[in-house]
Amino acid sequence: QVQLVESGGGLVQPGGSLRLSCAASGSIFSINAMGWYRRAPGKQRELVATLTSGGRTNYADSGKGRFTISRDSAKNTVYLQMNSLKPEDTAVYYCNADLLTRALVRVNYWGQGTQVTVSS
Repeated sequence: QVQLVESGGGLVQPGGSLRLSCAASGSIFSINAMGWYRRAPGKQRELVATLTSGGRTNYADSGKGRFTISRDSAKNTVYLQMNSLKPEDTAVYYCNADLLTRALVRVNYWGQGTQVTVSS
């Protein structure tokens, strides 16, 4: 069993910053990639940013120049630093992990989501 625990969401004013964290734990052999997705009210879930084990990043256009994804491999933790936040960034943010379990089964996991609200 694998768990993804997210933290760092909250209410922030436009122009402010937040840092999301997602820690993976449990029966993990290796992590191929971790990333962040979001779902705004009335919209489908969309990519925010991903980071592979090789260090390759991918950002949605909406976050380029404002968001930075990073990791602490020793802690199986991925971070999303969000700067210059806009009201349209308001959404539930979900962590995702593409990993191999100790049984060498490739599985995709989702966190429970953390709410980010950008409002004055």
